[in-house]
Amino acid sequence: MMKVKLIAYTPEPEKVVAAAAKLCYSNAHIDDLLDGLTPEKSRSFLEKLASMGHESPTEHVSFTFAIEGVSRSLLAQITRHRIASYSVQSQRYVNLHEFEYVLPPEIEADEEAAEAFSQAMQAEAEHYRNLTAVLAQRHKERFLQEGCDEKTAARKAEKQALEDARFVLPNACTTKMIVTMNARSLNNFFRHRCCQRAQWEIRALADEMLRQVSAVAPGLFVKSGPSCVAGPCPEGAMTCGRITEIRERYAAMKRGE
Repeated sequence: MMKVKLIAYTPEPEKVVAAAAKLCYSNAHIDDLLDGLTPEKSRSFLEKLASMGHESPTEHVSFTFAIEGVSRSLLAQITRHRIASYSVQSQRYVNLHEFEYVLPPEIEADEEAAEAFSQAMQAEAEHYRNLTAVLAQRHKERFLQEGCDEKTAARKAEKQALEDARFVLPNACTTKMIVTMNARSLNNFFRHRCCQRAQWEIRALADEMLRQVSAVAPGLFVKSGPSCVAGPCPEGAMTCGRITEIRERYAAMKRGE
């Protein structure tokens, strides 16, 4: 099961962005830059930025998420968002002989497909265990011949075996990661990944990330979500045709409903 937790963010993020905006549009000095930036005044600056499409001040605040229970397929998608920092569980160092996996809803809904999927995952796990054992034994013998003691040889052999055995692990295999993005990059992420045309798993992740940041910095994410939340749908003939419904759903999410 996917788990997402906002574990850290820039203190007073709305005030920080408002200070950056104030510096851009006034003769303020750094000694008095924060003077008068009440929550209400900060929100006013943020509304002005949003109306102007001036996004660069939002790069001064960042948000860090702990994420687990997502597939390696999702990992391949999220890392395409390059203005971010990622730390991901390593398949080279972590033994995944009993790996968990993500079951796509469309497969889960079909009994025959779900059974076939389950069998495929069990088979891949068995292949992984067998490969690890075969490779580890060969590596251990070599390390022993090179003069390593039994414990050291076994530890080094398993690590080297995992490095190659991981190649049989499926995209469904779950992973864990820490992700940090600034607010501007997050809003770009939301525009692409909250869209109904995005793949279901990363859309669910984006929705949960948006829900959590909206709770701590609502002024920064008031127009966040798929592109149609703040403007026209950019998908042309590929539009889902549900703009009103989508806008209402994201407005409710930001209200905590």
